[in-house]
Amino acid sequence: MCLAVPGRVLEIEERDATRMAKVDFGGVVKDVCLEYVPDMRVGDYAIVHVGFALQRLDEESAKQTLELFENLGVLEEEFGDAWSRAARDAGAERPAGTGLPGDKEARS
Repeated sequence: MCLAVPGRVLEIEERDATRMAKVDFGGVVKDVCLEYVPDMRVGDYAIVHVGFALQRLDEESAKQTLELFENLGVLEEEFGDAWSRAARDAGAERPAGTGLPGDKEARS
């Protein structure tokens, strides 16, 4: 499955005549092309798919999206533990019984 995932822009630079950004996906930082959304600024959230920011997203919508992905179980399935941490950091609660081995929730 391919997902477009929200991330927060940390820094922006011009690289080889292309507007690029470092984007934080809950602790996983990736390089992202901003050419499709040239008005993005540091601190903005973007929907990112295969390394391209496709659309600006407000912080609340980003958190809701991460929570929805977490509740559906697609973050862990697609991206592993770092994406689950991103959802938790955004305030999403993990559904009962879906904790990772070693998680406090998994032991309770």
